[in-house]
Amino acid sequence: MRRIAIALCLLCACQMAAAADVVGPAQARRIGADVRDILRRTGTPGATIAIAVQGRVVYSHSWGLRDRERHLPATRDTHYEIGSITKQFTAAAILQLQEAGKLHIDDTLATYLPDAPHAGEVTLRQLLSHTSGMPNYFDAPDIERIATRPIAFDRLIALVAGKPLDFAPGSEWAYSNTGYILLGRVIELVSHESYRHYVQTHLLDPTGMSQTFHVAEETQLPLMAIGYRRRNGRTERAPTISDSFGWSAGHLVSTVDDLQKWNEALRNGRIVTAADYASMSTSVKTTDGADAGYGFGLFVDSIDDQPRVGHTGGSFGFTSADEYFPKQGLQIIAFTNNVEDPEPGERITTAIFEDLNPEIAAASHRPAPGEDPARTASLRVLFAGLQTGADHSDSLNDRLNGKLKTGLAQHLQEKFAPFGHPTAFVFKGQRSAADLQWFDYVIQFGPGSELKFSIGVDGAEKIASLSYG
Repeated sequence: MRRIAIALCLLCACQMAAAADVVGPAQARRIGADVRDILRRTGTPGATIAIAVQGRVVYSHSWGLRDRERHLPATRDTHYEIGSITKQFTAAAILQLQEAGKLHIDDTLATYLPDAPHAGEVTLRQLLSHTSGMPNYFDAPDIERIATRPIAFDRLIALVAGKPLDFAPGSEWAYSNTGYILLGRVIELVSHESYRHYVQTHLLDPTGMSQTFHVAEETQLPLMAIGYRRRNGRTERAPTISDSFGWSAGHLVSTVDDLQKWNEALRNGRIVTAADYASMSTSVKTTDGADAGYGFGLFVDSIDDQPRVGHTGGSFGFTSADEYFPKQGLQIIAFTNNVEDPEPGERITTAIFEDLNPEIAAASHRPAPGEDPARTASLRVLFAGLQTGADHSDSLNDRLNGKLKTGLAQHLQEKFAPFGHPTAFVFKGQRSAADLQWFDYVIQFGPGSELKFSIGVDGAEKIASLSYG
């Protein structure tokens, strides 16, 4: 780990085009310090970022190594797998075909793929927005072995065949890669082109994206980053996902500059109409009126109470984030060659947004009135116990204790331990719901890393429920 940190300092490669009125020297230093801290905390060998304001790239920079074994630096032109950012390309292709009158997103899947699982129950719109309830093929057992080998579409679908829907279509939101491989096949059937050919000729070529490829072409790219992962506290080379496994759910490889070409073309009506982009970037509602936080191929949420539209991507050795902040006209892209949860790519884009908007960050990190310091102190102890697996059953009711002892404790430890030591617990208020009094917090863990965390307390002052995310 120490050798990695030294390499990050000594082998920094900078590709920068700065506009002093947007990213000044002090902000650049702050960004650099935060990114290096995130890379150190996550064991990430390298990263490349780009910042655009009103469509113009004003700053880009790379840190560390694209290849640890050969000590090759990351640069502005380094290629990275972008994982699920691929989904917005698939979504745009579906909308293009609707504009051409070749399909309609409110049709059931059975209109195009009658033999697919649950084809008569789900619509293309629900597949686009992850509200179909379709089980996720990435959840198959022995996933790494399966996902690193070539696989036919029929075998991909066989991974979920026979499984029930996770919920009634439209009633909830749950991320499902399955929906996007089904959409990829619909694109092929309706357009009479392969998915790869459709994306190349209708999306990449018109946008001038000459540096975007797919996973199967990685070995032909001289500036391709090597993907890594953490195992038992050590950073090791990760296997490569098969191009046919990730496919229309996540098989693209790109550079930060090429992806910014896509961002501008998509927002400015050169890929789909303004109305269709509005659909992509507007959160859908579930049947009970709840906000899903997702449009078509794009998350629609907020950070520091500021609207954010974009997507993250992850594969076996890479994480990426492509985030747009409409109020600021600000696009931040971060690519990294390491997979970790919480993801280094999204940590970096969040940290950069706060570095560029310190007043906004400070306001959002200010505690709400009415905090009980004793309760916050006890929550700190509880959260530390959840990270380590320690027993804090005296503060929990019997039902929650029972759930922890039957697997929840292990799940939460695996989820929370990678965040590391909290730096702050920010009280965000309290509310009543489901016969419980809820106390809401944001736990901070260093630059760009935070977790929404709430406890529900019953009438006996015992913690009866936990919520996070």
